[in-house]
Amino acid sequence: MAVKSFQGKRAEPEKPAEPAMLVEDYMSTSLITFRKEEKVVDVIEKLIENNISGGPVVNENDELLGIISEGDCLKQISDSRYYNMPMEDLTVEKHMTCNVETIDGKMNVLDAAKKFIELKRRRFPILQDGKLVGQISQRDVLRAALQLKGDTWWG
Repeated sequence: MAVKSFQGKRAEPEKPAEPAMLVEDYMSTSLITFRKEEKVVDVIEKLIENNISGGPVVNENDELLGIISEGDCLKQISDSRYYNMPMEDLTVEKHMTCNVETIDGKMNVLDAAKKFIELKRRRFPILQDGKLVGQISQRDVLRAALQLKGDTWWG
């Protein structure tokens, strides 16, 4: 005769909860921003002075208009030299990237990492109520990952 167990089904062991690591906790909020009427030459100076590779272009209400990057500036230097055109008159408005992908500040940083890989971007602006409130870079995500070291999937 078989013995029946009355213990019932055992619960799965609980995995430790992953810490809430939100983009808004790692994004930069002190941003170097640019205006559409700024000269590309001035942008180049700011990029070098501040050791950054690009930044958001905003209007007077801090609404995002685009992004200007080192790559955008390099293209203008190259075109200017090739066509023997002066750079003094080049403005951000004509040379910025306008179709800018943004992410939500409430997104998990590790999900943001995946988005960086998929979209091959160096930075994502974060908007709140239509206004620029921050920016997250690949370096910010790496900083967040270091905090996980030893806690979960890392070593």
